[in-house]
Amino acid sequence: MGELPDGKRFAEFDRHLDAGNYGPTWMSKEKVAALVVEALRNTDSLRLCKIHAYVVMPNHVHVLLEPVVELARITKLIKGGTARAANKMLGRTGKFFWQDESFDHWIRTSAEFERVRAYIERNPVKAGLAQRPEDWKWSSAYRSCNPG
Repeated sequence: MGELPDGKRFAEFDRHLDAGNYGPTWMSKEKVAALVVEALRNTDSLRLCKIHAYVVMPNHVHVLLEPVVELARITKLIKGGTARAANKMLGRTGKFFWQDESFDHWIRTSAEFERVRAYIERNPVKAGLAQRPEDWKWSSAYRSCNPG
């Protein structure tokens, strides 16, 4: 996958993730998924970024955010706290939870923003995990239909 341009590399990698063929599926456990969602919401409430859309899949996460601080600080806060807590829940203390690899992309138009938002929220449907985006509990689509 390393020889492809970034966009194609991301698409290929994402296809493997959606099929559940790659990496551990720790976030399929409700407590772990809830932990990740809470961390995402926390970065928004701390005003480090504005979270526009997210989905926590069994083996990966997609987030559409507007950073207020450096992206590295946001990523460290989300990954660091969730890694420790999730590993403790899973009995894996001191081990890696998140991959080093991440893909980021600057959104340049409102049309692209909407396309990416829809892509993120439709990810569980595409992966065969839900009938409709709002059926997937670990997503902003669910949250918008079930506030609270």
